Amino acid sequence: MSTYESLEISWKKIVSRYQTSDVRRSLWQVVNSIIPYILLWYLMWRSLAVSYILTLLLAVPTAGFMMRIFIIFHDAGHGSFFKSQKANTLIGYITGIMTFSPYEQWRHDHAIHHATAGDLDRRGVGDVPTMTVEEWRTAPPLKRWAYRLMRNPLILFGFGQLAVFLISYRFFAPSSGRREKWSVVWTNLALLAIIVGMCLTIGWKAYLLIQLPIVWIGGAIGEWLFYVQHQFQGVYWVRHKDWDYLSSAMKGASYYQLPKVLQWFTGSIGFHHIHHLSPKIPNYNLERCHKENPIFHSAKKLTLWTSLHALGLRMYDEASGKMVGFGAINKTT
Repeated sequence: MSTYESLEISWKKIVSRYQTSDVRRSLWQVVNSIIPYILLWYLMWRSLAVSYILTLLLAVPTAGFMMRIFIIFHDAGHGSFFKSQKANTLIGYITGIMTFSPYEQWRHDHAIHHATAGDLDRRGVGDVPTMTVEEWRTAPPLKRWAYRLMRNPLILFGFGQLAVFLISYRFFAPSSGRREKWSVVWTNLALLAIIVGMCLTIGWKAYLLIQLPIVWIGGAIGEWLFYVQHQFQGVYWVRHKDWDYLSSAMKGASYYQLPKVLQWFTGSIGFHHIHHLSPKIPNYNLERCHKENPIFHSAKKLTLWTSLHALGLRMYDEASGKMVGFGAINKTT
């Protein structure tokens, strides 16, 4: 029996051992993420009187803690951070406000991402937009131009993700459920109150000089993580009739091996194959699940260096089963 065949039989039993949250570890993670974030935000404000270069330097670790806060938000959305769903919802709304993200709306869209990752027939919600080669070849010029623009790293990890957190998340779709709509409304009202209060306290210019770099850097980090977790050579993309959950997790999500300090700031989300196998595993159990079970080691491993190759990947070629860049498309058109 192959490793993959044995994995099909045993993976549910294995991951179930790691799905229990520890309230003490979860609360400690809240403390060691939110308090440093607030203290660094305060230091950034005080540094404005010294040098804006210092302010921008402080924005880097502050954005790192914002990333950790987003991981708490993320785990709460999966119901894995606390055993109590009420506690998850409460911390989800709090951390959602801190990361400019409407909890229920994001939770809904992210659940769709988990249910459709790697499914070519169900793209479009909670994922990085990805065309197939055939779709590119038959697309009108305007759509090609828009896709090229969207997949440009300066847009994807810069202006684009900033627009998502600051603008797109302020609205809900007409088709959104009542709970999702109200999460957008309440998050917007809370953000409005905070922003007005901060502007009246320290001034609108100081607030923007502090908050924008944090959101920009934190959002870019988050977008890059999400990108390389599902955009790499060998990634799993199939039509719906051939799609299955296990393959989507083990072949469609990478194991991003990061240095320990970066793993800490990103809440071990680099063990993304484990997370997709079981979203109910809290972030602080992901590494242990991976290390204690060699059966999960077949996932695609990326490092900081090897992950840079993903920058050149633009669309999926169904004929060859590979991700390709625009250059490869131009040679065959």
